[in-house]
Amino acid sequence: MANNKLPKDALDVINKKVKKPISENQIKKLGSTVTQQTFESDAQLKQLIKQVAQMANLPVSDSTVNEIVTTVRKSGMNANSMETLMKMMLKK
Repeated sequence: MANNKLPKDALDVINKKVKKPISENQIKKLGSTVTQQTFESDAQLKQLIKQVAQMANLPVSDSTVNEIVTTVRKSGMNANSMETLMKMMLKK
């Protein structure tokens, strides 16, 4: 992830919606593993989505994971879009 800084207001919004608060350090640690290749591989992208869901203690069905992958593909989202990915997941 090129920009390791997640805006505090984004973290606050995320933590208001999740069952288990997520620290900025947790996001940075996960974000440091994200590369452009992560977004190019369906398997890696699905794993990332599941990791974020587990971190937030949010249940995510396989169909929701597939919907998010499809949306990521259509949007052209890339490795700099971790914050956008997390916000997308919280809408589900």
